[in-house]
Order: sequence, then C-alpha cells, then structure tokens
Amino acid sequence: MALELFYSQPSPYVRKVRAAAIEIGTELTLIPASASPVARSPDLVAANPLGKVPCLRLADGELLYDSRVICRYLGAESRLYPRGAGEWRTLRREALADGVLDAALLARYETFLRPEPLRWQDWLEGQLAKVSAALDVMEADAPNADAPDIGDIATACALFYLDFRFPQLNWRERHPALADFAAVIEARPSFQQTRPE
Repeated sequence: MALELFYSQPSPYVRKVRAAAIEIGTELTLIPASASPVARSPDLVAANPLGKVPCLRLADGELLYDSRVICRYLGAESRLYPRGAGEWRTLRREALADGVLDAALLARYETFLRPEPLRWQDWLEGQLAKVSAALDVMEADAPNADAPDIGDIATACALFYLDFRFPQLNWRERHPALADFAAVIEARPSFQQTRPE
C-alpha cells in the first residue's frame, strides 16, 4: 500500500506536504477530500477527526495529520531538516510561515464564509497585521530557493497563498528579497506541480 494523502488542492498546508514530498522524491497517492470547515467530509473525518487536510495514511494504515507532522515523517532524514546549528532556525521559519497561513486562513474565513452582517473588521485587521509583521521578519531572514529546507518550502507556500487569496496585499512591493525568493522557487518542479487552480 502506497502513502495516501487526503488533500484539497487549494490548501496551502497540503501544498507544503506535496512540495516537500516532490523535493525529496517521495511519491504520494492523492485522495481528494472536501475540507470545508462548515461541511465536513465523512471520509475525511473518518481519517482525521478534525476534518482537516492534509492527512496521510501510511502503508500500515496508521494516520498522520498536520502538515508539520507529515513533513517531519516524510523528510526527517533528508535535507528538509538540517542537523546542528541550522535545525532550530529551519523549524522557527517553518512555524512562522505556518503562522502566516493560520492568520491568512482566519482572515479568509472571516470574509468568505462568515455572513456579511456578522463580519468583524477588527478581527480581520488583526489577522492581516500578523501577516504583515511576519512578512517583515521573513524579509530579513533570507530564505534559500536553490536547496530548500522545510522552512523555505513553508515560506514559499505562505507567500503563494497570499498571492492566491489576498492579491490586494501586494506583499512584493515591501519585500523585495521575498519577491526574488518567490520568483526562483516558483520555477522548481515542486511548486510548478502543486499550483492551486
């Protein structure tokens, strides 16, 4: 039995797992799943009680969920997770990028799923302020597009999710180093093959 990934193509967390797998040459069998927070898929909930993607079914039937856990399982002995001095920097950068995604998804839910009369503008602005502050830190932290580790992959997924769902943020204007990084990493097969439609 192959590794089976429950996925939804627009999910940036799924993209992170898929890009990481491609980078290290691990093949995944993709199982489409509806991951709506308000209309949970019974098949997905049977695999992950949270009803969230990504979820990975191992060859022995064990299930792993959360992109960090799955990526660590897939790439623990690869260049995705450097040992020594770079290890904590890589994990910190992954956590920061995942935090950008968390805030961006909350902002997306606020504007896309919540009925307009119930939307909370201060909440939305607070989430986007987190994104902005994190981008400033990422700009100064020089990601590497040539031999990406999990921090670089997570950073790219966060940036491309902002392009996909929040193009009005124009993050490239204030973050030229991130823009350069994005232009290079986007050309890699791992990102070409995982682009959301």
